[in-house]
Amino acid sequence: MSFKRNTLAASIALALAVPLGAQAADSAELAQIREQIKQMKESYEVRIQALEKRLQQAEVIAGNAQAKAEKAEEKIVQSIVAPAPSTSTGTFNPEMSLILSGTYANLSQDPANYRIGGFLPNGGEIGPGRRGFGLGESELVVAANIDPYLRGQFTLAVTPESTVAVEEAFVQSLGLGNGLTVKAGRFYSGVGYLNERHAHTWDFVDAPLAYQAFFGGQFKDDGVQLKWVAPTDLFVELGAEVGRGSNFPASNRAKNGSGSATLFAHLGGDVGVSHSWRAGLSLLRTSPQDRTYTGAGVTNSFSGNSRLEIADLVWKWAPNGNPVNTNFKLQGEYFRRHEDGDLTYDVNTANNTDRYASAQSGWYLQGVYQFMPRWRVGLRRDQLDGGSVDYSSNSAVLGTEAFNPSKNSLMFDYSPSEFSRFRLQFAQDKSRPEVTDNQMFLQYQMSLGAHGAHKY
Repeated sequence: MSFKRNTLAASIALALAVPLGAQAADSAELAQIREQIKQMKESYEVRIQALEKRLQQAEVIAGNAQAKAEKAEEKIVQSIVAPAPSTSTGTFNPEMSLILSGTYANLSQDPANYRIGGFLPNGGEIGPGRRGFGLGESELVVAANIDPYLRGQFTLAVTPESTVAVEEAFVQSLGLGNGLTVKAGRFYSGVGYLNERHAHTWDFVDAPLAYQAFFGGQFKDDGVQLKWVAPTDLFVELGAEVGRGSNFPASNRAKNGSGSATLFAHLGGDVGVSHSWRAGLSLLRTSPQDRTYTGAGVTNSFSGNSRLEIADLVWKWAPNGNPVNTNFKLQGEYFRRHEDGDLTYDVNTANNTDRYASAQSGWYLQGVYQFMPRWRVGLRRDQLDGGSVDYSSNSAVLGTEAFNPSKNSLMFDYSPSEFSRFRLQFAQDKSRPEVTDNQMFLQYQMSLGAHGAHKY
């Protein structure tokens, strides 16, 4: 009996203890849930306050930007409607620059006897220049926009012989629109590639033999030039010029009208991001009258027609379009000239006039590689073809011996900055039939003051 009573008591106690334990567990879980809800509320409050603060800052910034935009728009409208005249004298100051150049030349042959064999002397700037130390050509350039429609440029050249000449003096349109540009005055012709570039931008000390033989250096004239650039992704430039015809291969004729005319077309574009190119065709026609030259101690004269055709190609490489560290430029031009007319031998004494006809050509090809910042190396090959020359009855005194001049040049240059350059050049010049002129040049070129960007 006693055992049954104890068992019954234990069962009742267990039945009462189970609900009490479950109630205690529910209370702890509820407290935990309440605590989590409280923490979440506090966290959301903090985040909401941070978002409200950012919203206020953004509204302030947007308000300031809108105010600035409204002010800028107001200024633009004012400048278009009524541009205020400037009272600053600095506004009217032109851009001025000075090019200084000097050369030391070591030549194995006397430059006084220099000539390009098989080609008529042209009286231009040909040959290697003087031996020893000497100044190069110095240039003083003054340029400025005259008004919103015109720009002017004046270039004064001082030769090593201390003679002064107006190299270029022209006005150029700015606002014709539709890709049209008009230039009037004295200027380098747009034919070919190198002709329009001043000497201090060349990659070698001297001009290629073809330029010396067919232009006497470079072709410039007093006249008018019209250029049109097409509004296309491919670079398309067409140009035409008429001029007085005062320089070789023309002659300074005392007559109304023009003495020379040119046509040229250039195409260009990019290949990927690292390559670009430009190619062109040009034509120069003139009718020289009494174009004199001196040879073998006598003065001769040519009158007739002269036609020069030029093809040019330039290809440039710069990795990812960045030429600062390394870049390469390949450049070449081909010339072919036809002349037909009358040549007078020894105008002062013999005065023998007879037909003269010639078809001659020449080319050059050069590559310049910048192998590290500021340092470049370049190689150029010049070749002229004497072609066919017919002196008629004057052959007995002028001769018809064919000769093909050539020249090889190797140069290194170092440019501490875009305003200074030092150059070392070696050349083997075979322009004269009987000798080879081994040449060495040291050159410096300095640019002072504001200077316009160089052409492609």
